[in-house]
Amino acid sequence: MTRRRVLAIIQAGGAGGRMDVLTRERAKPALPFAGVYQLVDFPLSNLAHSGVDDVWLSLQFQASTLEAEVGNGRPWDLDRTTGGLRLLMPEQGTGSMDEDGFARGNADELFRIRHRITTFAPDVVLVLSADHVYRLDYRDVLDTHVESGAECTVVTSEVPLEEASDHLTVEHDAEGRVRAVDYKPDEPRTGTVATEAFAYDPAVLVPVLEELHRELSADSPAGDSGLGDFGDHLLPALVARGRTVVHPLDGYWRDLGQPHLYLRANLEVTTDDLGVLAEPGWAILTRQPQRVPARLLAGAVVEDSLVSPGAQVSGLVRGSVLGPGVVVEAGAEVHHSVVFADSVVAAGARVHWSVVDTGCHIGTGAVLSDPHADGTRDPDQVTLVGRGSTVGAGVRLERGSRLEPGTSA
Repeated sequence: MTRRRVLAIIQAGGAGGRMDVLTRERAKPALPFAGVYQLVDFPLSNLAHSGVDDVWLSLQFQASTLEAEVGNGRPWDLDRTTGGLRLLMPEQGTGSMDEDGFARGNADELFRIRHRITTFAPDVVLVLSADHVYRLDYRDVLDTHVESGAECTVVTSEVPLEEASDHLTVEHDAEGRVRAVDYKPDEPRTGTVATEAFAYDPAVLVPVLEELHRELSADSPAGDSGLGDFGDHLLPALVARGRTVVHPLDGYWRDLGQPHLYLRANLEVTTDDLGVLAEPGWAILTRQPQRVPARLLAGAVVEDSLVSPGAQVSGLVRGSVLGPGVVVEAGAEVHHSVVFADSVVAAGARVHWSVVDTGCHIGTGAVLSDPHADGTRDPDQVTLVGRGSTVGAGVRLERGSRLEPGTSA
Protein backbone atom coordinates (compact mmCIF):
# COMPACT_ATOMS: atom_id res chain seq x y z
CA MET A 1 0.00 0.00 0.00
CA THR A 2 1.17 3.52 -0.77
CA ARG A 3 2.01 5.41 2.39
CA ARG A 4 -0.10 8.51 2.93
CA ARG A 5 1.78 11.79 2.88
CA VAL A 6 0.54 13.42 6.07
CA LEU A 7 1.35 16.93 7.23
CA ALA A 8 0.56 17.77 10.87
CA ILE A 9 0.15 21.42 11.86
CA ILE A 10 0.06 22.14 15.59
CA GLN A 11 -1.42 25.56 16.22
CA ALA A 12 0.11 27.01 19.37
CA GLY A 13 -2.44 29.81 19.59
CA GLY A 14 -2.31 33.48 20.41
CA ALA A 15 -1.94 35.35 23.66
CA GLY A 16 -4.03 32.93 25.72
CA GLY A 17 -5.81 35.78 27.45
CA ARG A 18 -8.26 33.56 29.33
CA MET A 19 -5.35 32.08 31.29
CA ASP A 20 -4.62 35.56 32.60
CA VAL A 21 -1.31 36.02 34.45
CA LEU A 22 -0.15 32.46 33.67
CA THR A 23 0.30 33.36 30.00
CA ARG A 24 1.60 36.90 30.29
CA GLU A 25 5.15 35.63 29.73
CA ARG A 26 4.68 32.24 28.08
CA ALA A 27 2.80 30.60 25.26
CA LYS A 28 -0.19 28.65 26.58
CA PRO A 29 1.08 25.29 25.23
CA ALA A 30 4.23 25.77 27.36
CA LEU A 31 2.15 25.56 30.54
CA PRO A 32 3.16 22.60 32.70
CA PHE A 33 0.86 19.66 33.28
CA ALA A 34 1.07 16.98 35.98
CA GLY A 35 4.32 18.56 37.16
CA VAL A 36 6.70 17.08 34.59
CA TYR A 37 5.05 17.67 31.20
CA GLN A 38 4.07 20.66 29.06
CA LEU A 39 0.76 20.85 27.20
CA VAL A 40 2.52 20.77 23.83
CA ASP A 41 3.96 17.35 24.76
CA PHE A 42 0.56 15.71 24.22
CA PRO A 43 -0.03 16.38 20.50
CA LEU A 44 3.68 15.84 19.80
CA SER A 45 3.67 12.49 21.62
CA ASN A 46 0.46 11.38 19.92
CA LEU A 47 2.01 12.22 16.55
CA ALA A 48 5.23 10.37 17.39
CA HIS A 49 3.37 7.21 18.38
CA SER A 50 1.11 7.53 15.33
CA GLY A 51 4.09 7.57 12.97
CA VAL A 52 3.51 11.13 11.70
CA ASP A 53 6.91 12.73 11.24
CA ASP A 54 6.24 15.87 9.19
CA VAL A 55 5.19 18.33 11.88
CA TRP A 56 4.85 22.10 11.70
CA LEU A 57 4.53 23.91 15.02
CA SER A 58 3.04 27.35 14.51
CA LEU A 59 4.17 29.88 17.11
CA GLN A 60 2.13 33.08 17.36
CA PHE A 61 2.83 34.42 20.86
CA GLN A 62 5.85 34.27 23.20
CA ALA A 63 7.46 31.93 20.68
CA SER A 64 10.75 31.67 22.55
CA THR A 65 9.07 30.05 25.56
CA LEU A 66 7.65 27.26 23.44
CA GLU A 67 10.75 26.92 21.29
CA ALA A 68 12.74 26.29 24.47
CA GLU A 69 10.39 23.46 25.41
CA VAL A 70 10.53 21.58 22.12
CA GLY A 71 14.13 22.28 21.04
CA ASN A 72 14.86 20.45 17.80
CA GLY A 73 12.18 17.84 18.42
CA ARG A 74 14.51 15.09 19.61
CA PRO A 75 12.24 13.56 22.33
CA TRP A 76 9.65 12.88 19.62
CA ASP A 77 12.18 11.63 17.05
CA LEU A 78 11.59 14.75 14.94
CA ASP A 79 15.22 15.93 14.69
CA ARG A 80 15.62 14.85 11.09
CA THR A 81 17.48 16.02 8.01
CA THR A 82 14.35 15.60 5.89
CA GLY A 83 10.97 16.32 7.41
CA GLY A 84 10.72 16.30 11.17
CA LEU A 85 9.83 19.37 13.22
CA ARG A 86 9.55 22.78 11.61
CA LEU A 87 8.77 25.93 13.57
CA LEU A 88 6.53 28.46 11.81
CA MET A 89 6.89 32.07 12.92
CA PRO A 90 4.81 35.08 11.81
CA GLU A 91 6.46 36.73 8.80
CA GLN A 92 6.47 40.12 7.15
CA GLY A 93 7.01 40.87 3.47
CA THR A 94 5.77 37.51 2.19
CA GLY A 95 2.46 38.56 0.69
CA SER A 96 -0.51 40.87 1.05
CA MET A 97 -1.51 42.45 4.36
CA ASP A 98 -3.93 39.54 4.88
CA GLU A 99 -1.03 37.09 4.65
CA ASP A 100 1.71 38.85 6.66
CA GLY A 101 2.19 38.99 10.39
CA PHE A 102 0.18 37.52 13.24
CA ALA A 103 -2.88 35.40 12.57
CA ARG A 104 -6.28 36.48 13.87
CA GLY A 105 -7.70 33.04 14.53
CA ASN A 106 -6.82 29.46 13.66
CA ALA A 107 -8.66 29.48 10.31
CA ASP A 108 -7.02 32.79 9.44
CA GLU A 109 -3.68 31.17 10.21
CA LEU A 110 -4.35 28.32 7.78
CA PHE A 111 -5.16 30.89 5.11
CA ARG A 112 -1.83 32.65 5.71
CA ILE A 113 0.18 29.43 5.25
CA ARG A 114 -1.94 27.92 2.47
CA HIS A 115 0.82 28.32 -0.14
CA ARG A 116 3.25 26.40 2.08
CA ILE A 117 0.67 23.65 2.44
CA THR A 118 0.20 23.49 -1.33
CA THR A 119 3.95 23.36 -1.91
CA PHE A 120 4.33 20.51 0.58
CA ALA A 121 1.59 18.62 -1.33
CA PRO A 122 0.26 16.35 1.44
CA ASP A 123 -2.50 13.81 0.95
CA VAL A 124 -4.01 14.77 4.31
CA VAL A 125 -3.48 17.74 6.62
CA LEU A 126 -3.89 17.12 10.35
CA VAL A 127 -4.55 20.34 12.25
CA LEU A 128 -4.23 20.12 16.02
CA SER A 129 -4.52 22.42 18.99
CA ALA A 130 -1.75 22.44 21.60
CA ASP A 131 -3.70 23.04 24.80
CA HIS A 132 -5.64 19.81 25.28
CA VAL A 133 -4.79 16.63 27.16
CA TYR A 134 -5.73 13.32 25.54
CA ARG A 135 -4.37 10.14 23.96
CA LEU A 136 -5.26 9.40 20.35
CA ASP A 137 -3.82 7.30 17.55
CA TYR A 138 -4.12 9.63 14.57
CA ARG A 139 -3.83 6.64 12.23
CA ASP A 140 -7.39 5.77 13.24
CA VAL A 141 -8.50 9.29 12.36
CA LEU A 142 -6.77 9.05 8.99
CA ASP A 143 -8.49 5.71 8.31
CA THR A 144 -11.89 7.25 9.06
CA HIS A 145 -11.07 10.22 6.86
CA VAL A 146 -9.89 8.22 3.84
CA GLU A 147 -12.38 5.37 4.01
CA SER A 148 -15.35 7.74 4.25
CA GLY A 149 -14.09 9.92 1.40
CA ALA A 150 -14.34 12.94 3.68
CA GLU A 151 -13.21 16.47 2.91
CA CYS A 152 -12.94 17.12 6.64
CA THR A 153 -12.94 14.80 9.64
CA VAL A 154 -13.71 16.27 13.05
CA VAL A 155 -12.46 14.45 16.14
CA THR A 156 -15.23 14.76 18.74
CA SER A 157 -15.68 14.20 22.45
CA GLU A 158 -18.65 14.24 24.80
CA VAL A 159 -18.94 16.90 27.52
CA PRO A 160 -21.77 17.84 29.90
CA LEU A 161 -24.33 20.00 28.13
CA GLU A 162 -23.61 22.93 30.43
CA GLU A 163 -19.96 22.92 29.28
CA ALA A 164 -20.70 22.62 25.56
CA SER A 165 -21.15 26.38 25.13
CA ASP A 166 -17.37 26.78 25.40
CA HIS A 167 -16.84 24.69 22.26
CA LEU A 168 -17.94 24.01 18.70
CA THR A 169 -20.90 21.65 19.03
CA VAL A 170 -21.37 18.99 16.36
CA GLU A 171 -24.59 17.29 15.25
CA HIS A 172 -24.27 14.22 13.03
CA ASP A 173 -26.33 11.34 11.68
CA ALA A 174 -26.01 7.62 12.44
CA GLU A 175 -23.34 7.22 9.74
CA GLY A 176 -21.20 9.96 11.24
CA ARG A 177 -21.97 12.58 8.60
CA VAL A 178 -21.97 16.06 10.13
CA ARG A 179 -25.29 17.84 9.64
CA ALA A 180 -24.75 21.00 11.66
CA VAL A 181 -22.17 22.82 13.78
CA ASP A 182 -22.62 25.70 16.21
CA TYR A 183 -19.68 27.68 17.54
CA LYS A 184 -19.90 28.44 21.27
CA PRO A 185 -23.72 28.44 21.35
CA ASP A 186 -25.54 30.12 24.23
CA GLU A 187 -27.97 27.20 24.42
CA PRO A 188 -26.24 24.06 23.08
CA ARG A 189 -28.42 21.27 21.72
CA THR A 190 -25.77 18.57 22.11
CA GLY A 191 -22.79 17.68 24.28
CA THR A 192 -20.84 16.42 21.26
CA VAL A 193 -18.01 18.90 20.70
CA ALA A 194 -15.00 19.31 18.42
CA THR A 195 -11.73 18.53 20.18
CA GLU A 196 -9.83 20.89 17.85
CA ALA A 197 -8.22 17.98 16.04
CA PHE A 198 -9.13 17.85 12.33
CA ALA A 199 -8.12 15.97 9.20
CA TYR A 200 -8.53 17.95 5.97
CA ASP A 201 -8.29 17.15 2.28
CA PRO A 202 -5.88 19.92 1.20
CA ALA A 203 -7.32 19.92 -2.33
CA VAL A 204 -10.56 21.17 -0.75
CA LEU A 205 -9.20 23.09 2.24
CA VAL A 206 -7.10 25.60 0.31
CA PRO A 207 -9.77 26.56 -2.28
CA VAL A 208 -12.41 26.90 0.46
CA LEU A 209 -10.10 29.17 2.46
CA GLU A 210 -9.51 31.33 -0.60
CA GLU A 211 -13.21 31.47 -1.47
CA LEU A 212 -14.09 32.50 2.07
CA HIS A 213 -11.40 35.17 1.97
CA ARG A 214 -12.89 36.62 -1.20
CA GLU A 215 -16.31 36.75 0.47
CA LEU A 216 -15.22 38.08 3.85
CA SER A 217 -12.19 40.31 3.38
CA ALA A 218 -14.06 43.29 1.93
CA ASP A 219 -15.91 43.76 5.21
CA SER A 220 -12.88 43.08 7.42
CA PRO A 221 -10.23 45.50 8.75
CA ALA A 222 -6.99 45.89 6.81
CA GLY A 223 -4.69 42.96 7.45
CA ASP A 224 -7.53 40.67 8.51
CA SER A 225 -8.64 37.88 6.17
CA GLY A 226 -12.01 37.73 7.92
CA LEU A 227 -11.80 33.97 8.48
CA GLY A 228 -11.32 34.13 12.25
CA ASP A 229 -11.47 30.80 14.07
CA PHE A 230 -12.35 27.47 12.47
CA GLY A 231 -15.87 27.57 13.90
CA ASP A 232 -16.69 31.01 12.52
CA HIS A 233 -16.74 30.25 8.79
CA LEU A 234 -14.46 27.37 7.76
CA LEU A 235 -16.25 24.46 9.43
CA PRO A 236 -19.75 25.71 8.52
CA ALA A 237 -18.66 26.06 4.87
CA LEU A 238 -17.22 22.54 4.79
CA VAL A 239 -20.28 21.06 6.51
CA ALA A 240 -22.50 22.72 3.90
CA ARG A 241 -20.61 20.79 1.20
CA GLY A 242 -21.87 17.53 2.75
CA ARG A 243 -18.61 15.60 3.16
CA THR A 244 -17.58 16.30 6.74
CA VAL A 245 -17.60 13.36 9.17
CA VAL A 246 -16.87 12.73 12.84
CA HIS A 247 -14.31 10.49 14.51
CA PRO A 248 -15.33 9.99 18.16
CA LEU A 249 -12.59 10.07 20.79
CA ASP A 250 -13.85 7.69 23.45
CA GLY A 251 -11.19 8.22 26.12
CA TYR A 252 -10.18 11.09 28.37
CA TRP A 253 -10.07 14.55 26.78
CA ARG A 254 -9.81 17.90 28.49
CA ASP A 255 -9.61 21.48 27.23
CA LEU A 256 -7.32 23.39 29.61
CA GLY A 257 -7.96 26.85 28.20
CA GLN A 258 -9.38 28.47 31.36
CA PRO A 259 -7.92 28.58 34.88
CA HIS A 260 -10.58 26.42 36.54
CA LEU A 261 -10.38 23.86 33.72
CA TYR A 262 -6.59 23.85 33.90
CA LEU A 263 -6.67 23.27 37.66
CA ARG A 264 -9.39 20.63 37.39
CA ALA A 265 -7.48 18.57 34.82
CA ASN A 266 -4.28 18.67 36.87
CA LEU A 267 -6.14 17.52 39.97
CA GLU A 268 -7.90 14.74 38.06
CA VAL A 269 -4.61 12.99 37.33
CA THR A 270 -3.32 13.08 40.90
CA THR A 271 -4.93 9.72 41.67
CA ASP A 272 -5.41 8.10 38.24
CA ASP A 273 -3.59 8.11 34.91
CA LEU A 274 -6.99 8.15 33.15
CA GLY A 275 -5.66 6.20 30.20
CA VAL A 276 -3.34 9.02 29.19
CA LEU A 277 -0.18 9.30 31.27
CA ALA A 278 1.01 5.72 31.68
CA GLU A 279 -0.29 3.67 28.76
CA PRO A 280 2.17 0.90 27.81
CA GLY A 281 3.87 1.75 24.53
CA TRP A 282 2.38 5.25 24.50
CA ALA A 283 4.55 7.31 26.84
CA ILE A 284 4.14 11.07 27.02
CA LEU A 285 7.50 12.22 25.72
CA THR A 286 8.98 15.48 26.93
CA ARG A 287 12.09 17.64 26.96
CA GLN A 288 12.82 18.33 30.60
CA PRO A 289 16.08 18.94 32.50
CA GLN A 290 17.27 16.28 34.92
CA ARG A 291 16.61 16.86 38.62
CA VAL A 292 17.55 15.04 41.80
CA PRO A 293 14.86 12.77 43.31
CA ALA A 294 12.09 14.35 45.36
CA ARG A 295 12.53 14.36 49.14
CA LEU A 296 9.75 13.82 51.69
CA LEU A 297 11.29 14.83 55.01
CA ALA A 298 10.27 14.14 58.60
CA GLY A 299 6.80 15.48 59.31
CA ALA A 300 5.73 15.52 55.67
CA VAL A 301 2.18 14.38 54.88
CA VAL A 302 1.41 13.86 51.20
CA GLU A 303 -1.98 12.55 50.09
CA ASP A 304 -3.40 12.04 46.58
CA SER A 305 -0.75 14.25 45.02
CA LEU A 306 1.98 14.35 42.38
CA VAL A 307 5.44 15.38 43.58
CA SER A 308 7.98 16.12 40.84
CA PRO A 309 11.75 15.50 40.89
CA GLY A 310 13.75 17.97 42.95
CA ALA A 311 10.82 18.87 45.20
CA GLN A 312 11.26 18.90 48.98
CA VAL A 313 8.28 18.52 51.30
CA SER A 314 8.22 18.97 55.07
CA GLY A 315 4.60 20.13 55.36
CA LEU A 316 1.14 18.94 54.29
CA VAL A 317 0.25 18.42 50.63
CA ARG A 318 -3.22 17.14 49.79
CA GLY A 319 -4.76 16.64 46.33
CA SER A 320 -2.17 18.83 44.62
CA VAL A 321 0.60 18.91 42.01
CA LEU A 322 4.09 20.09 42.93
CA GLY A 323 6.42 20.95 40.07
CA PRO A 324 10.17 20.30 39.96
CA GLY A 325 12.16 21.90 42.77
CA VAL A 326 9.15 23.10 44.77
CA VAL A 327 9.74 23.50 48.52
CA VAL A 328 6.91 23.10 51.06
CA GLU A 329 8.32 23.97 54.46
CA ALA A 330 7.34 22.46 57.82
CA GLY A 331 3.94 23.68 58.94
CA ALA A 332 2.93 24.82 55.44
CA GLU A 333 -0.15 23.39 53.72
CA VAL A 334 -0.99 23.01 50.03
CA HIS A 335 -4.54 21.85 49.22
CA HIS A 336 -6.05 21.23 45.77
CA SER A 337 -3.56 23.46 44.02
CA VAL A 338 -0.81 23.41 41.40
CA VAL A 339 2.58 24.87 42.26
CA PHE A 340 5.03 25.35 39.39
CA ALA A 341 8.77 24.70 39.43
CA ASP A 342 11.12 26.22 42.01
CA SER A 343 8.47 27.98 44.09
CA VAL A 344 8.58 28.03 47.90
CA VAL A 345 5.64 27.73 50.28
CA ALA A 346 7.09 28.94 53.57
CA ALA A 347 6.36 27.69 57.08
CA GLY A 348 2.79 28.24 58.21
CA ALA A 349 1.54 29.34 54.77
CA ARG A 350 -1.68 27.84 53.42
CA VAL A 351 -2.37 27.52 49.70
CA HIS A 352 -5.87 26.45 48.60
CA TRP A 353 -7.52 26.24 45.16
CA SER A 354 -4.66 28.16 43.56
CA VAL A 355 -2.15 28.01 40.74
CA VAL A 356 1.27 29.36 41.74
CA ASP A 357 3.64 30.02 38.84
CA THR A 358 7.39 29.35 38.59
CA GLY A 359 9.84 30.88 41.04
CA CYS A 360 7.31 32.35 43.47
CA HIS A 361 7.65 32.76 47.23
CA ILE A 362 4.60 32.36 49.45
CA GLY A 363 5.65 33.94 52.74
CA THR A 364 5.38 32.67 56.29
CA GLY A 365 1.78 32.48 57.41
CA ALA A 366 0.37 33.76 54.10
CA VAL A 367 -3.05 32.44 53.05
CA LEU A 368 -4.20 31.95 49.44
CA SER A 369 -7.93 31.39 48.83
CA ASP A 370 -9.01 30.68 52.40
CA PRO A 371 -11.59 27.87 51.99
CA HIS A 372 -13.33 28.73 55.25
CA ALA A 373 -14.80 32.00 54.00
CA ASP A 374 -18.14 30.35 53.17
CA GLY A 375 -17.27 26.67 52.98
CA THR A 376 -17.46 26.45 49.18
CA ARG A 377 -14.96 26.12 46.36
CA ASP A 378 -16.13 28.20 43.42
CA PRO A 379 -14.54 26.80 40.24
CA ASP A 380 -14.49 30.23 38.62
CA GLN A 381 -12.49 31.75 41.48
CA VAL A 382 -9.10 30.11 41.19
CA THR A 383 -6.33 32.28 42.65
CA LEU A 384 -3.44 32.84 40.23
CA VAL A 385 0.05 33.97 41.26
CA GLY A 386 2.21 35.06 38.32
CA ARG A 387 5.78 33.98 37.68
CA GLY A 388 8.44 35.25 40.07
CA SER A 389 5.96 36.89 42.45
CA THR A 390 6.07 37.22 46.23
CA VAL A 391 3.20 36.94 48.68
CA GLY A 392 4.42 38.54 51.87
CA ALA A 393 4.39 37.04 55.35
CA GLY A 394 0.88 36.98 56.79
CA VAL A 395 -0.76 38.32 53.59
CA ARG A 396 -4.17 36.92 52.69
CA LEU A 397 -5.29 36.71 49.06
CA GLU A 398 -9.02 36.26 48.49
CA ARG A 399 -10.29 33.59 46.15
CA GLY A 400 -10.02 34.63 42.52
CA SER A 401 -7.12 37.02 43.16
CA ARG A 402 -4.61 37.69 40.39
CA LEU A 403 -0.99 38.63 41.06
CA GLU A 404 0.89 39.83 37.99
CA PRO A 405 4.31 38.29 37.20
CA GLY A 406 7.18 39.76 39.20
CA THR A 407 5.03 41.64 41.68
CA SER A 408 4.52 41.50 45.44
CA ALA A 409 1.49 41.43 47.68
